[in-house]
Amino acid sequence: MGLSVHLFIKKDTLFIRLKGELDHHTSIELRERINILMSEYEIRNIVFNMKNLDFMDSSGIGVILGRYNQVKRLGGLIVVCHLSSTIERIIHLSGLYKIVVITKDEQQAENYLGVA
Repeated sequence: MGLSVHLFIKKDTLFIRLKGELDHHTSIELRERINILMSEYEIRNIVFNMKNLDFMDSSGIGVILGRYNQVKRLGGLIVVCHLSSTIERIIHLSGLYKIVVITKDEQQAENYLGVA
């Protein structure tokens, strides 16, 4: 199926809307795109919108964890929102829930980060 990614920046926050499958094949390109934007813009926070994400494996967890390490150095946060029950379970089983903020939707994420 692949992965469709919509990226946009609001203030110091990168919003990433994912659709499809975040796996070994698609995570490499996503990681590169995020890294380019983080080097070009003053990105401090990242919001992963997983509303249309059908699948995520350990490579997807690695993408989030790697970006967490980047934003943590800048004093920023990772927020994940619109979690299906399957993706929420992966977030909990992987332990990511301990280091990311989980919100219901993008609006709640924007409010939490003060970019609304």
